[in-house]
Amino acid sequence: MWGQGGVSALVVSLLLSTCTVAIEVPQDPKILQEMMQPPTIVKQSVKNYIVDPRDNILIECEAKGNPQPDFSWRRNGKFFNIGKDPRVSMRKRSGTLEISFRSGERPEDYEGEYQCFANNNLGVALSHKIQLHVSKAPLWPKEQPKPVSVTEGSPLVLPCNPPPGLPPPTTFWMSSTMTSIEQDQRVSMGLSGDLYFSHVLSRDAQTDYSCNARFLFTIQQKNPFTLRVHTTEGYNETSYNISAPSGGRAIPESTPSFLSPLGTESSKTVLRDQQLLLECIAAGRPTPTISWFKKGGELPENKATLENFNKTLRVSGVSEEDAGEYVCMATNRLGSIRHAISVQVKAAPYWLDKPTNLVLAPDENGRLVCRANGNPKPTIQWLVNGLPLNSSLPSHGRQLLGDTILFRSVQMGSSAVYQCNASNQHGYLLANAFLNVLDMPPRMLGPKNQVIKVIVNNRTFLDCPFFGSPLPELRWFKNGQGSGLDGGHYRVYINGTLEIKRTRAEDEGTYTCVANSILGTAENQVQLQVKEPTRIVRAPEHQSAVRGSTVRLDCKVKADPSLALSVSWSKDDAPLHLGWRFRKDEDSLTISDVQEGDEGTYTCTAWTSIDRDEASGRVTVLEQASLHPSVSSALPPERPDAPTDLELSDPAARSVRLTWIPGNDHRSPITEFLVQFEEDQWEPGVWRDLSSYPGDHNSVILQLSPFINYHFRVIAINGVGRSEPSLPSLPYKTSGAAPDVIPRGLRGWGSSKDNMEISWEPLSDLERNGPDLHYSVWWRRSDSSDDWTNVTTEASRYVVTNTPTYIPYDVKVQALNRFGHGPESNVVVGYSGEDVPDSPPTNLRVSKVDSTRVHLHWTPVDMSSVHGHFKEYKLYFWRESSLVPGLAVSQEKLTKGFYSTAAEPSAVLLDLVPFSHYHMYMVVANSRYEGPPSNTVRFSTKEGVPDAPQYFRVKRKGLDTLLLEWDKPEEPNGILIGYQLKYQAVNGSSRGGRPLLETFLPNVTDFTLRLPERAARYKLYLSARTQVGSGEVLAEDVALFTNEDEFTDDTGLAYMDQVDIATQGWFIGLMCAMALLILILLIVCFIKRSRGGKYPGGGWIAAFTKRMVRDKKDLPLDPVDQKDQDGSFDYQNGHIRNENDNSSDEDNKPLQGSQTSLDGNVKESDDSLVDYNEGGDGQFNEDGSFIGQYTVRKDKDETEGNESSEATSPVNAIYSLA
Repeated sequence: MWGQGGVSALVVSLLLSTCTVAIEVPQDPKILQEMMQPPTIVKQSVKNYIVDPRDNILIECEAKGNPQPDFSWRRNGKFFNIGKDPRVSMRKRSGTLEISFRSGERPEDYEGEYQCFANNNLGVALSHKIQLHVSKAPLWPKEQPKPVSVTEGSPLVLPCNPPPGLPPPTTFWMSSTMTSIEQDQRVSMGLSGDLYFSHVLSRDAQTDYSCNARFLFTIQQKNPFTLRVHTTEGYNETSYNISAPSGGRAIPESTPSFLSPLGTESSKTVLRDQQLLLECIAAGRPTPTISWFKKGGELPENKATLENFNKTLRVSGVSEEDAGEYVCMATNRLGSIRHAISVQVKAAPYWLDKPTNLVLAPDENGRLVCRANGNPKPTIQWLVNGLPLNSSLPSHGRQLLGDTILFRSVQMGSSAVYQCNASNQHGYLLANAFLNVLDMPPRMLGPKNQVIKVIVNNRTFLDCPFFGSPLPELRWFKNGQGSGLDGGHYRVYINGTLEIKRTRAEDEGTYTCVANSILGTAENQVQLQVKEPTRIVRAPEHQSAVRGSTVRLDCKVKADPSLALSVSWSKDDAPLHLGWRFRKDEDSLTISDVQEGDEGTYTCTAWTSIDRDEASGRVTVLEQASLHPSVSSALPPERPDAPTDLELSDPAARSVRLTWIPGNDHRSPITEFLVQFEEDQWEPGVWRDLSSYPGDHNSVILQLSPFINYHFRVIAINGVGRSEPSLPSLPYKTSGAAPDVIPRGLRGWGSSKDNMEISWEPLSDLERNGPDLHYSVWWRRSDSSDDWTNVTTEASRYVVTNTPTYIPYDVKVQALNRFGHGPESNVVVGYSGEDVPDSPPTNLRVSKVDSTRVHLHWTPVDMSSVHGHFKEYKLYFWRESSLVPGLAVSQEKLTKGFYSTAAEPSAVLLDLVPFSHYHMYMVVANSRYEGPPSNTVRFSTKEGVPDAPQYFRVKRKGLDTLLLEWDKPEEPNGILIGYQLKYQAVNGSSRGGRPLLETFLPNVTDFTLRLPERAARYKLYLSARTQVGSGEVLAEDVALFTNEDEFTDDTGLAYMDQVDIATQGWFIGLMCAMALLILILLIVCFIKRSRGGKYPGGGWIAAFTKRMVRDKKDLPLDPVDQKDQDGSFDYQNGHIRNENDNSSDEDNKPLQGSQTSLDGNVKESDDSLVDYNEGGDGQFNEDGSFIGQYTVRKDKDETEGNESSEATSPVNAIYSLA
């Protein structure tokens, strides 16, 4: 018989087994915005909340829900009316409280227990209880500690006893001079804050001791202790040892004794997940050392640390297994003592199974579970919307069983927020979990009509995220036909994802996922495109190169032509920067002038948007051989010798071990071995690559195909190249097996209206796996439940005859041989043959005729009359004539297809020629045939802008003119009214001045253009015009003067483009340089002459200068250019003398600007060099240079007015430069 407890357990088990899986709501913004949801607390203050009394109080409570929740508070278990207290406010759309204070007000008045309630019409959520405390930093009791007397060598404890604060303060010891008390094994602070001396020394009395308490916002200092240390004996100067701690005195030693904790045993209780701190401080001399161990085991690994000179044991993250007896031992050379601490680990409640939100559809079942543990074991209490569950109104279908609430056949309106409270004497836990009863029709969450590109033979996942309540059933279809996809190499996951285990080319197509529930249906499509993989078919090989030579690294890539391919190179995993030495072309990388730094591993990476491949090759750089090398160094590296002694061992059904002996590497290490095979049944004499292996291998296991008679050979590869192939191995024949490959490319199509041809790709010779290869073919009509029809054939096609026209068939194929059947292919939908459509589209008409487009409308055909796969409506149209008089046109018939299944189809025909007569008619087409034509429609397009002129060129250039020539447009698209020429000066790529415009009559096809600036470049734009506007533009970029270019006209005469040299930049720069040079020569000449210096070429410079000045001012000059016979100048008495006295009258004329005295002598001008100490009685040496200092003969006033030294004289500054 069943006991009462057994029956109860059985009932609970049965109820739990009937619960459905809760609905998981996706984080989709649209769904979350529309879905009604009970409140959820998302942010709240901590349980023990300590605030700064100097700041305003902020108690946080944030919640989300739909509708937006309202908030209320309880303080100390009673409703807290916020509106009655002017200091309290609540933030908008939030439950956060702000309590503001002015000076003099007491924050302590608001201490207490606070709890936040967030509610909307679906339920009420609760925060945990927030205990608000105001931080306190009480003052130290006023007391004056008496001096502490202690005998040297005795232990001592200085109590701290800080005032209690919130939070408790941190203590530390300092002297009254704010100097930290140095701590060591002898002197240290305990966990209580007291200062412990293992034994006192006389030097401890040299300072005082003050305990400091650091509170949250301040530091309090206790009045200091003063020590008086009594020594047992004095010392004399001969026996005093300054380096000894006691100064050389004999201090009595003592065995260890504990200062903290006292006695031999104590106990401590700690909560789970907190820190365990155990302390042992001992007295004695010498200072005892402390060690720790745990009875019955080791100290907790990775959690236990020793601190405070091993006096403190810290265990972080305490768990139940850390309970037990811990022993500390104090030891010095006189003995040891022990103290045992019994540790108990208690636990506040912690979650084992925290309740989570539950979303159910109407009539579904579910449960909320709340499991917690602790020490002692916590009690569990359930609440609903903040009220105890047992005091709330009963709800249909809700049942409480221990820590679980069961819901059966929930209904709309049953939504609520449930709270679970787990508590014991050490604390409590509170969790909110809502029950939300939701009904929502199916909807698709992913992007619409997504295109997925995948690589053939890879695993593919097609996502179809969906949602609904109740949870919809999802099915996949391919190309909109057949039954749902699941099974075979398809697998549908519960989240809607379709897995294709090994994607093949025939898997390409349109996949439709359909989500269905009692509330409706939703669907989405995914376009799957299967691409060929990106593969490096010729990879870079390891090479050795002499420095200065050229290396070529191959990288030939094969990829799907529909994907954009990119290829890059890297060296030693770093991007390779291409330049003149590193050149990349389509299939290789070339390194010119190889240097030592080029040695390394080069990697070629080829990638597309969906896959990538890479291959590497190493380049080794060799030194250039010397002129007289030794025998070993003179031999360059060569290709390796062929491997020898090939042996086969470890035979298996599809594998065998091949072993060989490598040949001589010829001074270049072997980097790779290539194993090739020949099979003598299908292609004898043809060697194919099987696999490659690293150069340090000489024994490998080869993976083989069944029913093949193999011969193997090995090729060694080093940096120079490949070796000759080894001699073939002995033959090895694998046993046969059933085919393991599914025939590819299965399709069914009709070659005539009453048949269906089923075809596939035959298996390759290496895929046969045995003799007598055949194929089993199955087919049946897709729209019936008929049994499969099956035939076996050796060919790769089979024709099903006597079929109705264009009927869908399910088709599959399977390969078999003498050893058995291979795997079946997936079911493919094929169609029987098509026939000619027998109905035309009707009522073909046009509207909205423009110059280049026209809108089409027609009445569609009945799809049953298409007799095949509806492909399109095909429009035939042609240009009958042009409205331009005399313009011949092509009447080639053009076609345009339109796909439409609308009841009133329409389309737009584009790219028509303006100003033309058109004819058109329409047919309906299936994949093979076209139906009868519709009615023929005639229409005319409107006038448009013309095409560009057939050509536009500069026929000849002049000094400031251009002869332009053009031809009329091939398609005027209307009646030409003329041409328009715009031209504009340009500066580089930017426009210069404003554009200029010329217009011409339609019969003008050449024009001589006069340009306003000969030195500028011009941009010319020519277009033809009709009444509609200007047409397409032809542009020319022209410069009159670049270099001298020759142009030839139609007569064969050559014209030279003359260049104005004055406008050339190089000429202007040359003239500026010559002018600057002449100016420098003039300055040097005048300075040398003024100094009386003799310089080579001075005569011609002076003469040149004189001539230049005369020509410039048209003035006579003094005879300053007369020379002695030796070509030097003779200076006497401050003037120039000519021995021949052949100076002309013109040369003796006074300079302009000088004044003539009454006696007819020339008076020196105000600008005379004498005023600058250049005349007078200055002395000169033989070559005319100055000797000694300058003499000054000037009036006193003038002398006093010019007291500047010659170093600061402007003229002397120029002299110094000369």
